[in-house]
Amino acid sequence: MNGERRIITSWIGYLILILLLFVGNFPHHVWCQNRPPPRKGKPRLSPLISNLFLGRFNKTVEQYQPEIEKEIGFCTQDVKKDFHGAFDFEGREQFFQNCQDKLKDLPTRLCTVSELRVYFTSFLKNAGEKKSVSQSHFLGPNRNCNLTSWSQGCEAGWASTVNPGQKYDYNETDPKKMPFRTTDSKPCCEGFFCPQGLTCMIPCPLGAHCPVAKLNPTTGICLPYHYQLPSGQKNYSCGSADMWVPVQMGNEIFCAAGYYCPTTIKKIQCPQGCYCRMGSRVKYRCFPGTKCDKGTEIPSMKVYGILLIALLTAILIVVYNCSDQVISTRYEKQAKSREEAVKYAREIQARQKSRASKDASGWKPSGLQGIHQTLSRKFSRTKTKGSPSLPPSGPLGNKKEIRSLDDNTEVDKGLNLENGDKTKHERKASKELHTRSQIFKYAYGQIEKEKAMEEMNMYMSDVDVLRKRPRIEVAFKELTLTLKGKNRNIMRNVSGKILPGRISAVMGPSGAGKTTFLSALTGKISGCTMSGMILINGKNESIHSYKKIVGFVPQDDIVHGDLTVEENLRFSARCRLSADLPKADKVLITERVIEALGLQGVRDSKVGTVEKRGISGGQKKRVNVGLEMVMEPSLLILDEPTSGLDSASSSLLLRALRREAMEGVNISMVVHQPSYSLYKMFDDLILLAKGGLTVYHGPVDKVEEYFEGLGIRIPERVNTPDHLIDILEASPPSHEPNNKEQREVEKYNYFSTPDLSGRVTPGVFRQYKYYLGRVAKQRMRDARVQAADYLILLLAGACLGTMAEVSDVSFGYTGYQYTVIAVSLLCMIGALRTFSQDKLQFKRESASGMKSLSYFMAKDTMDLLNIVMKPLVYLCMFYFFSYPRSSFVSNYLVLLCLVYCVTGISYTLAISLEFSQAQLWSVLLPVVLTLVANQDKKSFASLVAKFVFPRWALEAFVVANSKEYVLYLFPCTMVFGY
Repeated sequence: MNGERRIITSWIGYLILILLLFVGNFPHHVWCQNRPPPRKGKPRLSPLISNLFLGRFNKTVEQYQPEIEKEIGFCTQDVKKDFHGAFDFEGREQFFQNCQDKLKDLPTRLCTVSELRVYFTSFLKNAGEKKSVSQSHFLGPNRNCNLTSWSQGCEAGWASTVNPGQKYDYNETDPKKMPFRTTDSKPCCEGFFCPQGLTCMIPCPLGAHCPVAKLNPTTGICLPYHYQLPSGQKNYSCGSADMWVPVQMGNEIFCAAGYYCPTTIKKIQCPQGCYCRMGSRVKYRCFPGTKCDKGTEIPSMKVYGILLIALLTAILIVVYNCSDQVISTRYEKQAKSREEAVKYAREIQARQKSRASKDASGWKPSGLQGIHQTLSRKFSRTKTKGSPSLPPSGPLGNKKEIRSLDDNTEVDKGLNLENGDKTKHERKASKELHTRSQIFKYAYGQIEKEKAMEEMNMYMSDVDVLRKRPRIEVAFKELTLTLKGKNRNIMRNVSGKILPGRISAVMGPSGAGKTTFLSALTGKISGCTMSGMILINGKNESIHSYKKIVGFVPQDDIVHGDLTVEENLRFSARCRLSADLPKADKVLITERVIEALGLQGVRDSKVGTVEKRGISGGQKKRVNVGLEMVMEPSLLILDEPTSGLDSASSSLLLRALRREAMEGVNISMVVHQPSYSLYKMFDDLILLAKGGLTVYHGPVDKVEEYFEGLGIRIPERVNTPDHLIDILEASPPSHEPNNKEQREVEKYNYFSTPDLSGRVTPGVFRQYKYYLGRVAKQRMRDARVQAADYLILLLAGACLGTMAEVSDVSFGYTGYQYTVIAVSLLCMIGALRTFSQDKLQFKRESASGMKSLSYFMAKDTMDLLNIVMKPLVYLCMFYFFSYPRSSFVSNYLVLLCLVYCVTGISYTLAISLEFSQAQLWSVLLPVVLTLVANQDKKSFASLVAKFVFPRWALEAFVVANSKEYVLYLFPCTMVFGY
């Protein structure tokens, strides 16, 4: 019993152990009812074979990387990475296993490094030659396939195994040491391609579909490929693919359009709602709003294009019609603030006059004297004896004396600017004139005060002594001008001087050299040899050293026609007055000039151009003079400022200049037969005869006395200047050759001439700010032209996008070619307007001392908006109407660089050529250079083609498209003939 119990106990223990072992392994052996039982396992060789081939392939790429980059380097960024991506079969190596199961010896049939080298040598050798498919990829003789040895494996779609007993190295790179393959030739497996003339197998790259071909009994061609079986040999059958060629030469190996191939042996039709381009490995979902049936290759994106056209057109119409409304609304607010300020200042002025009259009745001084003392105390900008003196160049005195005129109480207190009455609160308030209403109240308060003093004949008595400007006296001695190369004098031995605080008139008949004389004084003469001496304040200094305080008014009205009168004057004041001058003072100076020249009624009107009507000719002439008056010059030269003006306008202009002269300004002007009343407003007269001879130089009131001494009597009721000019006109001109030895006037370098003006104008960045504001206003008023440019780009993008043939064979090369021409042409013509339309204005501003760098930077900054927006506007149409493989961003970046490039070229043309010539070049360059960019290697133009911008743009477009292919390196090799 005990023995039986022991036996039973031991059996129970064994059963428990077996049960535990079974339960522990149960999860590894159970399967679902519907699941088939596991099949007998086979060794998995496919990953090993895949990695083996990939290693060989990378070895070949490393050997040929320099040659690949040399031949088709523009087409690839990283050669090794691109090849590795094309043959990385991880997770897709089933076709290796299938071929191994079929052939049993796949590793011995795969190409070695030396055989791959033979194939790629032929590929690179024929990459840029325009040959047929068979010619381009027919391999040269090698160790296995030559004239004496041609086994079955040398045929297209067939491969052989390595001869038995042969030792070889898989990594050998010498083609002469490739292994012999002449035995056991069989058709190439699916998923591989076997080139004609090579007896080994190469896996098809990803994105390809390489099934076993089927024989067409009628033609004897293996479909879908195009190789033919050898005639007369019945034991041949079709294999797999025979060549890997660029898509331009054949697309049989690529996955067909409307299908996607997750592996090289599986092809699936694209389902509904998706699209599949040629060579797709995955399906792509269609965009909302587009229709995609089964087998769709490219979705129709025209719906998005039409919506964008409607949206952008609506925006452009709004901008086209409302561009001026934004600026006009702002000026309406300014005009309202200005009217309130004028009304306010006049009320304060009337109150002060009333108070002055009441105060004068109790004082010992009575009458006009009492009012004078009261107003002097209330309105004077002077300080007491204990206060520091003001600089002579300051227009209004110390900045701290500007008072805020916010309310009646502050105005009443603030108008008394004597040192003893200023409190700490008032000094603080004087620095806070920053609002529009405060500045206008201050400016018009000062103007009304000056008017009051002018009415009492005390104008400029003790107030404007403080506004005296730096004196500039110009003396000239034996000034002679001779035309270069002709030895002909146009001015001879002119001597004299023009003095500060006086108005000198230069008169004479036509051809007397009046304008030439003033141009010589201001250093603007060209084409002549000048001799003699010009002294500035008694010193032999260049007039360019004082250009910041020298104003020159040209005969032509060179003003910005797309700006208003006030904008032209205020910009000149901002850039040319002292940098430390408060804003309120600059506004006051501008308002004073507008008041003096009688431009109040047209201050908010655009000056106008030849094409667009603006203010009248006489008003434009006064604006031309006002541009120089607002910078408060010490020397003011005017070339026929009264030409085209009626007597009233001329008299108004002369009265304004008389006020300038009373402040110490040296004024000299060319006048053509003025009226007698106008003539009497001048202080000095310089009368020139034909040939540049001096007839008279002296005071106006002694002209008649001088000529009576010469026996020339002025008849009664005859205008003196008319009579004198008639006499000079009748006298024959004298053009004696210049036999005197000339002494050249010292020529000053513009960049090394010292600044002796004593005025510090705003720097580059501050003037850049002013220029930027001006250009922004000009562009806002020119928004209709900009909108027209954008509308043309929209239409061009829609038309070219519709006509462009974006196929996998051409990569849309034709459409991109038209794109480069159209975008370059349209953007270049538009960019010409940046510098062509205001060349004269720029020359005038640059000669007056304004910063040319600020001007260019502001123009270029505003053009950045067009540079950014124009490619976007065009591409919104072109991209959605053609829908290429490349992304929207990559196309936009290429167009952005293209537009930036052609904009710079347009700048060069606009600056260096006349507008008509620049337009012609802007049309010719894009067309001609695009044609040059398409020349072959062997042509002479190909030497230039590498350096033209259309070539770079076309290459960038094609590369951006080819990157979307799995085999991105090879399809783009044939586009440019490389």
